Amino acid sequence: MFDAIAFRYDQLNHLLSLGIDRSWRRKVVRRVKAFGANRILDVATGTGDLALMMARACPSATIEGIDLSEQMLAIGQQKVELADLQKRVFLSQGDAESLSMESDSYDCVTVAFGVRNFENIGRGMAEIHRVLRPGGRVYVLEFGLPKNKWLGGFYRFYFHRVLPGIGRWISKDKQAYTYLPKSVDHFPYGEGFVRVMREAGFEQVAYCDLFGGVAQIYEGVKSRNINA
Repeated sequence: MFDAIAFRYDQLNHLLSLGIDRSWRRKVVRRVKAFGANRILDVATGTGDLALMMARACPSATIEGIDLSEQMLAIGQQKVELADLQKRVFLSQGDAESLSMESDSYDCVTVAFGVRNFENIGRGMAEIHRVLRPGGRVYVLEFGLPKNKWLGGFYRFYFHRVLPGIGRWISKDKQAYTYLPKSVDHFPYGEGFVRVMREAGFEQVAYCDLFGGVAQIYEGVKSRNINA
């Protein structure tokens, strides 16, 4: 499905979010930069938007991005080469629930709008925990549902009635933008995802709402106690 919509994926994300998705990614990048990560893994990197933003903001960092979609990665690689960042941004195909990376390898792992697409979210988060070094951090940016009654009602109408139609018209894919709102409906956002992160082994888990709860940024730390 993501291969089929890859050529329109970036334009649709920006259009359908009115460009707000860029500011949300920048918030993640600021957290990564403040943490001072040098080796970063971007899971479900898609076309590499977040990986490239981190590379520009953190000039001493190396970023590896993985994704299942070959077409998304192909577009991402074009963007990496256009930005002349081939020496610091490396994209490859990989499964978030079965990472090929060694344990305790990365200072930081990021996921932007990809966790809800994991077949087994708990397993994916456990794998992310495994590849982080002790003291390393994970930052997850993901859609949620607004808690405010009026904003929530408008958002659900937009997400279930308006967005799928626009998405299908532009992408020419009937399935993709029907899948999107369904995937958000079934994602255990807020305290539900906090519990998933804690069960995966993360400590100091916290999150903040964005745009009234339309999205959240979650963060967690891998214990420095290797026996934990």
